[in-house]
Amino acid sequence: MNKLGIAIAALTVSLALPATAAELRVGKGNPVAFTFIPVDVCVESGICKKHGLDVQISSFAGATRVHQGMAADQIDMSLASGPDMVFVAKGSPVKAVANMAGPPLIIGLGVRPDGSVKSVADLKDQTLGVTTLGSLTWWLARELSKQQGWGPEGIKTIELGTDTGIVAALKTKQIAGTVIGVDMIYNLEEKGEAKLLLNFGDIVKDFMMHVIYATDKFIAKDPASVKAFLAAWFETIGYMKTHKAETLATYKRVSKIPDSIAERTHGSVMPIFTTDGHFIKSQLDALAKSYVELKQLDAEPDMSKFIDERFLPPRTRSGS
Repeated sequence: MNKLGIAIAALTVSLALPATAAELRVGKGNPVAFTFIPVDVCVESGICKKHGLDVQISSFAGATRVHQGMAADQIDMSLASGPDMVFVAKGSPVKAVANMAGPPLIIGLGVRPDGSVKSVADLKDQTLGVTTLGSLTWWLARELSKQQGWGPEGIKTIELGTDTGIVAALKTKQIAGTVIGVDMIYNLEEKGEAKLLLNFGDIVKDFMMHVIYATDKFIAKDPASVKAFLAAWFETIGYMKTHKAETLATYKRVSKIPDSIAERTHGSVMPIFTTDGHFIKSQLDALAKSYVELKQLDAEPDMSKFIDERFLPPRTRSGS
């Protein structure tokens, strides 16, 4: 090969090589929940890499620890709950950059199958296991109590961190029930260790279950990576709808959940994902109102101060 041929070949190879990927540290509010699996799929499918990102995933046990991680600069972005925006109101140095999921179809109320709890009415003054203070599971337990007319504290809660701790407390009768992912309850049902009493998606309709957050520091430092991650995220949601086998393979690897439960969860939960991430005023208003009703804040905050939609794709007809 002559010198010109060698030069052309070298140029072709250099153009084919990907540019240096930007490192992005993403935290999950639950290590195994299906609604957080898209970030794992994004990495394993190559979609994150395609968008120029080297995503490093960390898992946390609940909302409090996620926000502690962002405040401590352990992570740049996180997948957490909508009610977590109360932490932003209280000074967490982050912004909500995408509304990622609607009604809480992934969260259920599980109880033992021994008949000790036959209906929601049996839960007055009982204790439910949740992840952490201020988490989605904690918020839903208090909202259920409020809807029953018992006030936000008519059902007690105990913060047990991981799903493993919550399930152990249920089995040993330390708690009357658990607010946990429906996939975990399905799994316990198959073993005869629990039953699904209700799905919170049936009682909390106009709701923003999950949100993607970015730290103020990272937004200022690397806004391009925030935009790239959101583009990769929504491409991944589309991929998960058309690549079920690949999605389930990742989900089963991460969650260690049986095939039958993975299939059931995929079918029931996929519809909750938004396709463009834009925030809905009625959902923001509902959260603001709930912060007062659940005694987290003294007055309804201006929720617009806690969100930043600059990095989202155009609003879609079928999206949020």
